[in-house]
Amino acid sequence: MSSHSSVVSQRQFVSNSLIIRAREKEMAFTSWSHLRLRLPHLARTQSLTVRSFSATVMSPPSKAVVYDRQGPPDSVTRVVELPPVEVKENDVCIKMLASPINPSDINRIEGVYPVRPQVPAVGGYEGVGEVFSVGSAVKGLLPGDWVIPSPPSSGTWQTYVVKDQSVWHKINKESPMEYAATITVNPLTALRMLEDFITLNPGDAIVQNGATSIVGQCIIQLARYRGIHSINIIRDRAGSDEAKEKLKNLGADEVFTESQLEVKNVKGLLTNLPEPALGFNCVGGNAASLVLKFLRQSGTMVTYGGMSKKPITVSTSSFIFKDLSLRGFWLQKWMSSDKANECRPMIDYLLDRAREGKLKYEMELVPFNDFHTALDKALGKLGSQPKQVLTF
Repeated sequence: MSSHSSVVSQRQFVSNSLIIRAREKEMAFTSWSHLRLRLPHLARTQSLTVRSFSATVMSPPSKAVVYDRQGPPDSVTRVVELPPVEVKENDVCIKMLASPINPSDINRIEGVYPVRPQVPAVGGYEGVGEVFSVGSAVKGLLPGDWVIPSPPSSGTWQTYVVKDQSVWHKINKESPMEYAATITVNPLTALRMLEDFITLNPGDAIVQNGATSIVGQCIIQLARYRGIHSINIIRDRAGSDEAKEKLKNLGADEVFTESQLEVKNVKGLLTNLPEPALGFNCVGGNAASLVLKFLRQSGTMVTYGGMSKKPITVSTSSFIFKDLSLRGFWLQKWMSSDKANECRPMIDYLLDRAREGKLKYEMELVPFNDFHTALDKALGKLGSQPKQVLTF
């Protein structure tokens, strides 16, 4: 190779090296500039990620009564541990305080109630709890507040419940816990039936069977509070005299056993009471016929239960000559209507009566750990028992 060619090659090598270095610097500058421009974005992303993670609120683990299939409650229910769940921005985490075992709860588990949750499900439908934590967008509720699900909502047989804030109604913390837990299903049924079918004025009278039930006891007390007389029918059984005395202490004007009403003219048994315009039936069969016998012309009988599982039989003359009306009432249907928004002031009204001692009924408080004992009592395995209320 000539010296001239060697010089040219060296110059070309140097030139290429300079070009490569320049390109490397350009690439390095471009990469650094690109990275520097991205850093604030990355920092913000990282910051947002950290804040999002730190803002996530979880409930404590929960102990719950669950059932994976419908069937006999004492066979299909079990107590299990549930993992924590996220408390979203509109959610409220409630530490349950108390929840009753109602006949409708048992029917839901059995699969015979018209409306029931999909399985697997947590039992329970009403109760009272204390706010444990709230989501970031929740307003009007703070930890420590007492709330009830209103309208009632499935899944109250567990130590912690997480649901949207719209489910919960804040109540007065001075309310007796057991009444707050049970105020909706039975007392609200009594109140609505007294108000929804005919206009009752002070001095009027109502008649009912199943008077020893909690709804029956509530009807007696709420009627008395409004100056309305009550005629009450109970079953013939051991202890009926004690039951009569108890109902009269609650405000009942008259209490009859079914056998006492096996007379031609039941209205002759009334002393200074007017003929009732409104009657309530939760038994069916002969007990329903006795309610109809008391009703005045154009009276109305409302059926809200069928404990005897016997049909209602009405004579033709009752329709033709007395023009009686037969109606039905189901609280859950009423609450699913546009009237559901009205129920919260009614709950407050009923809790006020409970605090005043003007609305009361017998209950037994049972620790949640003794659930199966409470369930046996609610199922009637241990004879007649007060309403079982689980405490957490």
